[in-house]
Amino acid sequence: FMGKIIGIDLGTTNSCVAIMEGNKPRVLENAEGDRTTPSIIAYTQEGEVLVGQPAKRQAITILKNTLFAIKRLIGRKFKDDE
Repeated sequence: FMGKIIGIDLGTTNSCVAIMEGNKPRVLENAEGDRTTPSIIAYTQEGEVLVGQPAKRQAITILKNTLFAIKRLIGRKFKDDE
């Protein structure tokens, strides 16, 4: 049995995902048809979670509910100083 191979590029600004199809990698498209997705998460006032481009659009008007550039914080504790 051969499992699926997936690669994730978690970037500070953008992220992308690829899978192996035979001997060739294929970068997957997101729901908007793009091969990269902004590394942004946002929460609407109704509690809906937005990821990628929709979150980036919301950041223009509701920045306080938006998380971005958090890659540099991975592995730190919440109470750690920057």
